[in-house]
Amino acid sequence: MRLRRTLPAAALAAAVFCAPLRAQEPVDRVDPFIGTTNFGTTNPGALCPNGMMAVVPFNVMGSDTNIYDKDARWWSTPYEYHNEFFTGFAHGALSGVGCPEMGSLLTMATTGPLTVDYKEYGTAYEDETASPGYYAVTLDKYGVRAEATATPRTSAERYTFPAGEGHILLNLGEGLTNESGATVRRVSATEIEGMKLLGTFCYNPQKVFPVYFVLRVTKTPSSSGYWKKQRPMTGVEAEWTPDNGKYKLYTEYGRELAGDDVGYWFTFDDLREGEQVEVRMGISYVSTENARRNLDAEQPAGTSFDAIRVAARTRWNDDLSRIRVEGGTAEQQTVFYTALYHALIHPNLVNDVNGEYPVMERSGETGVSPEHDRYTVFSLWDTYRNVHQLLTLVYPERQLDMVRSMIGMYEEWGWMPKWELYGRETFTMEGDPAIPVIVDTWMKGLRDFDVATAYEAFRKSATTPGAQNRLRPDIDPYVERGYIPLGFYAKDLAGDTSVSHALEYYVADHALSLLADSLGHGDDARLFRDRSLGYRHYYDKEFGTLRPINDDGTFLEPFDPKAGENFTAAPGFHEGSAWNYTFFVPHDVEGLAKLMGGRRKFVDKLQMVFDEGLYDPANEPDIAYAYLFSRFPGEEWRTQREVRRLLAKYFTTAPDGIPGNDDTGTMSAWAVFSMMGFYPDCPGEPYYTLTAPVFDRVEIATERGPLVIEAERPAAGAGYIGRMTLGGRPLGKYRLSHDELLGGGRLKFELKNDK
Repeated sequence: MRLRRTLPAAALAAAVFCAPLRAQEPVDRVDPFIGTTNFGTTNPGALCPNGMMAVVPFNVMGSDTNIYDKDARWWSTPYEYHNEFFTGFAHGALSGVGCPEMGSLLTMATTGPLTVDYKEYGTAYEDETASPGYYAVTLDKYGVRAEATATPRTSAERYTFPAGEGHILLNLGEGLTNESGATVRRVSATEIEGMKLLGTFCYNPQKVFPVYFVLRVTKTPSSSGYWKKQRPMTGVEAEWTPDNGKYKLYTEYGRELAGDDVGYWFTFDDLREGEQVEVRMGISYVSTENARRNLDAEQPAGTSFDAIRVAARTRWNDDLSRIRVEGGTAEQQTVFYTALYHALIHPNLVNDVNGEYPVMERSGETGVSPEHDRYTVFSLWDTYRNVHQLLTLVYPERQLDMVRSMIGMYEEWGWMPKWELYGRETFTMEGDPAIPVIVDTWMKGLRDFDVATAYEAFRKSATTPGAQNRLRPDIDPYVERGYIPLGFYAKDLAGDTSVSHALEYYVADHALSLLADSLGHGDDARLFRDRSLGYRHYYDKEFGTLRPINDDGTFLEPFDPKAGENFTAAPGFHEGSAWNYTFFVPHDVEGLAKLMGGRRKFVDKLQMVFDEGLYDPANEPDIAYAYLFSRFPGEEWRTQREVRRLLAKYFTTAPDGIPGNDDTGTMSAWAVFSMMGFYPDCPGEPYYTLTAPVFDRVEIATERGPLVIEAERPAAGAGYIGRMTLGGRPLGKYRLSHDELLGGGRLKFELKNDK
């Protein structure tokens, strides 16, 4: 049996020699292969924290041996753990997203006769190794060892060849994007530059944008040239060219080349055994000139591959070390640090080293951000729930730049982002999610941003009529009636997500009410707080769930609260059933309990959701369900039990160790918080709900000093809280404000074996 996957060297050494966990750094405990199957859509590629560049193995095209192949089915990730056909490294790939995009600019090393057809030059592979900032694999067909590492905006690849003829290929015709078209130009014998068009993320045909690149090889080739796939011809025309419908090699052409399926090749015919050829690439979303600036700035002349690799590892270890954990099992520490690693991939840099970036929704225009970094990939419907709360707590300087980036987007095109991708708003998913993100940041004391402009933007989206409202197109009935009826926005009820839309608006308006109150806008605070309670219209006593409402005010008939399970279509709900949404009222849990008939009925019904398998761990609206028990004194043990169960079942060290799509780190952030022993259960509110931590000790570096969380347990399995202290004083409540938690400095749990 061939070896497909290996542990990083440091981790392997620890395993072999039984080295204690203390001997390892946090970076050694990350396994990038976690989440690379079961639609987790993470990948084991090389990148830096929140960096623009990601160098990712591309194994989702070209072979019948692939279990999941983009040429045969819809697919949203450049890498699948179980596939076996490698066709190169993609550059600038996304992590944990649900739609195909960005896996492009494919580099490949081959030997023997030159071929540029990926179905022919692709190969099986073995001996994969991955760690933060590094990936390596052996290409079976060629005996080539391929390695990759990265800086924030550039990549470095190193290929170790056998003796004889070898090639470096750049394929601009393939990738994960649904868009097509590219250009490439020879600059010198060892340098090329160009552009590839990307976009159409999540079925948005006009949301396209270019990625520019500069690529250099470290060895002067014996020969080089372009290729282009020729269109099929018929009749007499087909007789004019021997390349009809084939890849044409351009061996005597040296200017620019453009087309839908083009590429460039470098050939080296005098390679020695073990000789290494390196490929360095800089990218930019502004210009080719900036791609070159990025490459020159982040890889100055003489910078070695190994130096870049060490620098990437150091960046990751510095970031991961802001949280130090002790205790737990080796597997739990791997789950934790891998989750933290995944939560630090997006949002990512979009500005070049000179500060330039693509202006939001003004294609072709360039802005300059000299004072702070500009970020992109705001998958806010996902990340507003916990990723940004994690950044606020542990990486506040980065979170502030992300908030400033969002405000900048509003200033550029008049609206806050919803699901922004490299300067284009894709309008993916629903809600007004920038509001809870920025309000949460403000309420937790990070206030070095233009809050007046942010409030202006929020009020605009919360009050503008639907016909002119880019973020809330169905706001009119929401304002007039307090809910959105079926069919108002989506005439086809199979595609109607009216309840989901309204619930997101309720959460956003609650957060906006908090900001309005903080800024002294009392009337607005009351208005938006009242709006946030409109969820009551949807509560149906017959089923004890939220239920879609017809235009005439009656409930939908017939109705099955389980309809929509497993991401099937169901009127009113987006990617979930009524059970996945009914408890999604984090800002008024006690009010929802009253609707349900009181605390006991609420708790019993919520427990039933877990007991009968109605909870969906991969669906964000119910991601905080386990923490709702703790809103009711005496029921906190249920939170502790369910969180422990969910962690054990869905977060493991296996390739499927994330419960479905990571959603740009959202699933991972849930695990990070839950394993530490607290969770931000209501976006926008500066509060955390406590649970039993997994580790004996956690130390978090915060801007106010270290926060230490300790757990004493009589046995390894003790998972229920018996007693708590904060700052040395007895603690009797399970929900703490951000200020209370950080002000206390030391949170101590005394755990017991049963409730």
